Amino acid sequence: MPAPDFLFDWSTPLLDWYDRSRRRMPWRALPGEAADPYRVWLSEIMLQQTTVAAVIPYYEKFLSRFPDVAALGAAESDAVMRAWAGLGYYARARNLHACAKAVVALGGFPRDIEGLRALPGIGAYTAAAVGAIAFGLEVVPVDGNVERVVSRVFAIEGVLPGSKPEIRAGAALLGASGVRPADFAQALFDLGATICTPRNPACAICPWRAPCVGQARGIAAELPRKAAKKARPLRHGAVFWLQDDAGRVLLRRRAAKGLLGGMIELPGTAWRAEPWAFDEAQAAAPAAVAWRHIGQVEHGFTHFTLHLDVYVGQGASNAAEGFLVDGAAVEGEALPSVMSKCVRLIRERTTR
Repeated sequence: MPAPDFLFDWSTPLLDWYDRSRRRMPWRALPGEAADPYRVWLSEIMLQQTTVAAVIPYYEKFLSRFPDVAALGAAESDAVMRAWAGLGYYARARNLHACAKAVVALGGFPRDIEGLRALPGIGAYTAAAVGAIAFGLEVVPVDGNVERVVSRVFAIEGVLPGSKPEIRAGAALLGASGVRPADFAQALFDLGATICTPRNPACAICPWRAPCVGQARGIAAELPRKAAKKARPLRHGAVFWLQDDAGRVLLRRRAAKGLLGGMIELPGTAWRAEPWAFDEAQAAAPAAVAWRHIGQVEHGFTHFTLHLDVYVGQGASNAAEGFLVDGAAVEGEALPSVMSKCVRLIRERTTR
């Protein structure tokens, strides 16, 4: 990292820009208002691996259902999972619920980084974000936006993730003045999201254009450098929509631990590298009925892509596990996104 310009006032131009250009978001306190730790924490958990635009409608709906940490802590697990359904990365929802219970037991959110880190589902970044934004702690949370800004300001050319320690050191330097730490953290988020963007950064209007080493060297748009992504492997599976004569559909709950833990799904096969021939897949079917293949769903997980063949059939279930739900009410269950895609396909192909 280049030697920093200790004489440069990092906070004033950034905060002046933020006061003029700050984004309005439902979890962000207005100027002069105190931040609500519950709203800050909830938004940070939801924003992990998810965009602001995608999160806002889920956040508002979730907040209307669970307006404070006490309401969330007292809720049934199924209610939390249903409210979360569609946001993905479902371990976050389980940790969110556990964290709410822990906060209620403590009588409120801890106001220090160590206390926040001790809560379920809160790592270094989330603790720093809640600490800075909700409690004004003099820390700089480093997310993807901040990584990009810091990499460019100091022309850090190491390849991620190996360059993370250098980036964290640079972020701490930028926030060393301790001026308005809550606003400083959010200003960095906004700078990365709206000015110092991944492609075509708007350097001409950036409040840190003058001291930015990456801009001066003409390499800002190339930073941060990232290792080449590996191709995601492909997995295959099959699911079965079994509807009885009363219009009820068989569903089941996934194991509590593991991918999509505790979520509701259509019964089906395991997911594996080789495609399932129907004669083989039907061994996992919940009944010996006339199954009709209606199509395939593709869904991307973090580490693999999944292809699910979707079958529909009519008859009584002979499955020892699972439960029946009125066919019209299936979408009200805690379905992960991949299962919601399957249900949409079924609706489209069977109601024409």
